[in-house]
Amino acid sequence: MAILVVIFAVLLAAMAARADTAGADARAYWAAVRIWLDGGDPYHPTGPFLPYVYAPWMLPFFIPWAMLPWDAAWFVWRGVAILLLLWTIRWAYARRPLATAVVLLALAIPIGTNLDTGNVNLLLAVLLFGAQFGHGRFGGLIWGLATWMKWVPAPLWLVLPARARGWGLIVLAGSGLLSLVMLPLTIIQLQALFGFGPRPVRADFLIFAWALVPWWWRLEHPFAFFWPSAWVAGGRQIAGRASSWARSFRAAPGPTSRRAVALLRIWAARFVGLHHAQAAPWQHRRATDRAPGHHDAVEIGD
Repeated sequence: MAILVVIFAVLLAAMAARADTAGADARAYWAAVRIWLDGGDPYHPTGPFLPYVYAPWMLPFFIPWAMLPWDAAWFVWRGVAILLLLWTIRWAYARRPLATAVVLLALAIPIGTNLDTGNVNLLLAVLLFGAQFGHGRFGGLIWGLATWMKWVPAPLWLVLPARARGWGLIVLAGSGLLSLVMLPLTIIQLQALFGFGPRPVRADFLIFAWALVPWWWRLEHPFAFFWPSAWVAGGRQIAGRASSWARSFRAAPGPTSRRAVALLRIWAARFVGLHHAQAAPWQHRRATDRAPGHHDAVEIGD
């Protein structure tokens, strides 16, 4: 609690010190919608606004919020981000208090940077945090849209629930198709995106590490990778499985290869959320079905 109190105190002091000078990125989204609705070009705005650099078909998503006056819009944007962040912190703290405080301390600068600029990174990170709960369609939708906006969240696909991974690939493919349909505007978007010239290392992108916490905290030993003994045990386990597979392959090359391919197909189908994949036939076979004294050389699925 002491660590969290210090973090929150510093963040609140920083937000108070920045006052009206904060929110440059959020103001860019707000101004882009208004310029676009007035018939202008949001990728090359006039006035003290940064250009909008996301897909043109995503502009309507910001319309309800951008219709508010700027002061109200900025209050809502930052307020929603803080409330969602606090919800995720509460979930993590209830399970691993000290570890949560340490991770938040490590991410204090990315959190503060995103709260200062109003970048959509923070909202996407907490939504990806929540995407690991509930129905897979929501998780896939959030991951697909977040990845098409930033591409930094792409590796988080690996920690999504299986059903969400399948829907995420569908949403990502649909996003690419929409951008191809609007190719002239997409080209303008890419010109605006890469027109900034050399850019410094983006520390604010580290906020996406917070979206790993639901998967990370469910591990029995989330910090086991710090223990040399865990790496040794993992290496021995992998070596043992490889040795068992090699013995099976030498004893029966054909059946071993076929069953290994079938097992890989089943694992791949489950990994991307195709729950209708059937189990391998040998997994349903009982020990009493085998002939007396018979030794099955292939035990890959056991």
